[in-house]
Amino acid sequence: MIIQRLTELVISRKNAGWLISQGAVEYGREHYIFIVLLHSLFFISMTAEFFIKDGEYNLNIINYLFLVFFIILQIARVSILVSLGRYWNTRIYRIHGSELIRTGLYRYFRHPNYIIVVCEIFTLPMIFDLYFTAVVFTILNAAMLSVRIRTENEALKI
Repeated sequence: MIIQRLTELVISRKNAGWLISQGAVEYGREHYIFIVLLHSLFFISMTAEFFIKDGEYNLNIINYLFLVFFIILQIARVSILVSLGRYWNTRIYRIHGSELIRTGLYRYFRHPNYIIVVCEIFTLPMIFDLYFTAVVFTILNAAMLSVRIRTENEALKI
């Protein structure tokens, strides 16, 4: 998962270069560091909680259900990247006058990527019975997303 996130940052940086070259304006720069911090602490918390529990957990049907759901989320995540193409980014950029993407999951949801992130932040720790991380970071992420979505809606004039 960490490798996936780092790969996404590389894609994001590449896409940002293209977006800026097309005249894109960035929004929400002031809160972006808090998103990075939240996601970094999420992985630290999962690791710490796992080792505090002596690195033991009992695999059961519930763990496998969370694992299957997490895999489905990853497929949905890839579909988001494909739908947005060069417009996908971890930051909020907008090329004024450009049309909003209305393909893939964006046909059905306004912010499908955030729905996926919410589910991931709860599901990944639950695979390993890391209840503290699942609950605390789901709440923290919800607070962060309230700022993020408001900022993105402003940028997209939704």
